[in-house]
Amino acid sequence: MDETFEKLRRMLNVEILDVEYDGDKIVVYVPADQVRIAVGTGGAAVKAAELVLGKKIEVKAR
Repeated sequence: MDETFEKLRRMLNVEILDVEYDGDKIVVYVPADQVRIAVGTGGAAVKAAELVLGKKIEVKAR
């Protein structure tokens, strides 16, 4: 696991099934029942992770 994967796992506080890097965007795949947790209230968790990593993050269910 790379450093970005570990940071995402800790910041989003969910099980991460897969991560795809697409230029300046990161697509994070999580179990369907954990998408709400990963996104956070009002998108707060994703926004915080975007600030730390400096990349746009998209959360998808798998």
